[in-house]
Amino acid sequence: MLPHSKFTMREIYYSWALREAMAEEMARDESVFILGEDIAGYGGAFKVTQNLVEQFGPERVRNTPISENTICGVGVGAAVCGMRPIVDIMFQDFIALAMDQIVNHAAKFHYMYGGQCNVPLVIRTPAGGGRCYGPTHSQSLEAWLMHVPGLKIVAPSNAYDAKGLLKSAIRDDNPVIVIESKLLYGVRGEVPEPDAPDGDYTIPIGEAKVLLEGDDVTLIAYSRMTVEAQKAAARLAKSGISCEVIDLRSLAPLDMETVAASVEKTGRAIVVCEDCITGGISAEVAAQIMEQCFDYLNAPIRRVAAADTPVPCADNLEKAALPDSGKIEAAVKKLMAEYA
Repeated sequence: MLPHSKFTMREIYYSWALREAMAEEMARDESVFILGEDIAGYGGAFKVTQNLVEQFGPERVRNTPISENTICGVGVGAAVCGMRPIVDIMFQDFIALAMDQIVNHAAKFHYMYGGQCNVPLVIRTPAGGGRCYGPTHSQSLEAWLMHVPGLKIVAPSNAYDAKGLLKSAIRDDNPVIVIESKLLYGVRGEVPEPDAPDGDYTIPIGEAKVLLEGDDVTLIAYSRMTVEAQKAAARLAKSGISCEVIDLRSLAPLDMETVAASVEKTGRAIVVCEDCITGGISAEVAAQIMEQCFDYLNAPIRRVAAADTPVPCADNLEKAALPDSGKIEAAVKKLMAEYA
């Protein structure tokens, strides 16, 4: 990956960055194609695949029936046969319908056949709440997938990473789940011009990034919660609390070296995730921090995550159930007051 160049960058939406990544990879490799519900003429539920069918045709941008297990099954079969399918699952909640294909086929075939076949499959799926879509269209289920050996999982927090990680996922010979926050689709960020010297970039899967350096406490997050952590850190800086913010970017593999180095420096850690707090990503990260950094901790690890409840539809109840920058700020202040 080449460094940012101020001469070639422009601001585009997160959703556009994803679309660019797919278009560039489809132009580069004829084995790449997309399949999913309403992705062709309609452009997908969040318009991420808009206009791709006009560019690449209906054979490579294929509408499917409403059957997630079938869509993923076709994707696995195509991948095993040498194609590089990108499966579009309209809402992450619906991935439950395809768990057999993902968990027992996509994740296992390379192992079961002794490395004789690869499964270069990408599954893109929007996750999380914040739009009042209710309990079955607002969940963050990535902990289910993180539990399965054989799957790679990325969760970009900005347009630059969204494009670079999706391109890496498409080129990877293993199944990769790309988790996209619905609330990030309309957020603009800097991305290189496609025809610039640094335009064809990728971001390695499995590398976290320190977004903000600090001395008092480490905030560890991914996807939209990275943005919320940065907002909290900016407000806390005004009150004299210095936060280091780490964007995990990749959940499997998990870059604990970057996390551990930060916790060793600050002595305090708060893990922020949008999934439910019980058995979630925050629990895994917190456990690994305890295993690797216990001697450096000056305070207990704290977690800021969603409540153990179905995501409510009512706006006020949804806000109460989900983590945000205010709850992160409050957790940091409480930790610092108790363990200064």
